[in-house]
Amino acid sequence: MRVSFWGTRGSLAKPGPDTVRYGGNTSCVQVETEAGTMVVLDCGTGAHGLGQELMGLGQPLAGHILISHTHWDHIQGLPFFTPLFVPGNRWDVWGPRGLGDSLKATLAGQMQYSYFPVTLDALRAEVRYHDLVEGVFRIAEIEVRTRYLNHPALALGFRLEVDGASVAYICDHEPHARELAAGPGELTGQDLAHAEFLRGADLVIHDAQYSASEYPAKIGWGHSTADYAVHVCRAAGVRRLALTHHDPLHDDDTMDRMMEDLLSRAGDDSPLEVFAAREGQVVDLVGTSERPKRAERHAPRDPSAERAASSARHRVLVALADSAEAEVIKQALTADDIDVVVGGGVEQLVERYRSAEPELLILEASAEGVAACRAVRALGDTALDAPIILVGEEVGSAAEVTEWLTTPFSAEYARSRIRAWLLRVESRWLSAPRAAGEEGRLAALRKLALLDSEPEERFDRLTRLAAGLLQAPVSLVSLVDHDRQWFKSRVGTLIQETPRDISFCAHAILGDDAMVIPDVLDDDRFADNPIVVGPPHVRFYAGCPLTLPDGNALGTLCVLDTKPRHLTGEQRALLRDLADLVEEELARS
Repeated sequence: MRVSFWGTRGSLAKPGPDTVRYGGNTSCVQVETEAGTMVVLDCGTGAHGLGQELMGLGQPLAGHILISHTHWDHIQGLPFFTPLFVPGNRWDVWGPRGLGDSLKATLAGQMQYSYFPVTLDALRAEVRYHDLVEGVFRIAEIEVRTRYLNHPALALGFRLEVDGASVAYICDHEPHARELAAGPGELTGQDLAHAEFLRGADLVIHDAQYSASEYPAKIGWGHSTADYAVHVCRAAGVRRLALTHHDPLHDDDTMDRMMEDLLSRAGDDSPLEVFAAREGQVVDLVGTSERPKRAERHAPRDPSAERAASSARHRVLVALADSAEAEVIKQALTADDIDVVVGGGVEQLVERYRSAEPELLILEASAEGVAACRAVRALGDTALDAPIILVGEEVGSAAEVTEWLTTPFSAEYARSRIRAWLLRVESRWLSAPRAAGEEGRLAALRKLALLDSEPEERFDRLTRLAAGLLQAPVSLVSLVDHDRQWFKSRVGTLIQETPRDISFCAHAILGDDAMVIPDVLDDDRFADNPIVVGPPHVRFYAGCPLTLPDGNALGTLCVLDTKPRHLTGEQRALLRDLADLVEEELARS
């Protein structure tokens, strides 16, 4: 994987004699895979030079543009990216979806008549727009993971994994715990989750706009310090760190002094290689074969499914004693046309939660706030999934709390955090819970010694029969392991295993009878699942649990299709009969 820096400046382009070495153009990074897939990370003013370089290739161009967020320094180069104006070129543009406008509508805003002489309609290439939320999807051979960042606008970080290597792009992001801006300190909560997102990356390109001494005057502006970036990447076992989004006031000499100071304090014994990204710099990555395993609950949306965002208004329950904080939160909510339900004491708050069923709760960081949080969680069902945010200084720990909104904060900052929390809830994808007796089930599975074994005709003939009798393009004998589902037998796919978090079969083993889903887009557990919104675009699933005589359900015999369909009563019976035969073979193992 080759990474090329075309823009490394933050906030404002600053080309000139004082920024020659590190560059004056705003954020734009090009990633090329060994197979030739091209991804452009952000489209600041650096995109102009990249576009001119690509035009010199003299052939139809295809690529993908990942927009972290739509602040001007990250999209201002889009109208000057010449390949978008050439017929025959094909580009996919990906970026965060807000609560209202789509990515396309937001990008079109900067090219309205009042601001720019050419509209978005003037683009002559084939351009497709994709609205993203937090999760995982694929671009050709690249696996892309997204995570919401801590910024006053809804922003996404990207992690690309391909060719055995990984690169993470984090622009723009501020420490959640503000004391971490100065460097070393315990990583907890969202800062720890941020480190896990970067875990083991070969290269992290991280916002480092401010020095530790500058940061106190910039709290809430949504940017990191170099000290924070180094601390997080060391904790995450990152190999190389490229500091980027350089402040417009930091000329080349200032950057040199900052880097000398940073590296002198880091010492020579750190395995992390740190450098300040320079415009024109190229980094070649040769990755390791082992990648850390992850499982996300939420997936990016794909417009190919042609599902519009819900038009229903969101509802948030707020209970804050501080009137000034409550007013800021109210401003943030009303700006996005969100209904506000005002809570009171613990008992009143619980009753209002029951009656209003809000998607998000914002409570004060106090003993009463924590008690209210625990009282809501004790209700069970949907209350266990509703995000609960405590506002104030983070003190102690409470397992029931989703996140802390640390004071002070602006209405704009609160608005972006609220958007992220609501969009996480809105994504329609639920991983299956672990049932009681999971340890015993896994022990029974491993006792069979079938995981990672060679294909066997005794199983393969049954999957062939299932595919033929039920007229399904894909049929599987799936075994649900601790963090994956592995296919002992498969027809219609070359995939050998998938993460358990995206597994339909992990849901099916929780029941006694066949689980049949005629159209997965109508099911909130699966509509935004990666194998639904992306390849192989599953639309129908039917799976029958495979249960041993001791009662342990090890997996399923299942069939899948790429179009919605129904099973007749006779077909359900056939699936059950074939599953019984698979169970007999399992018992013989």
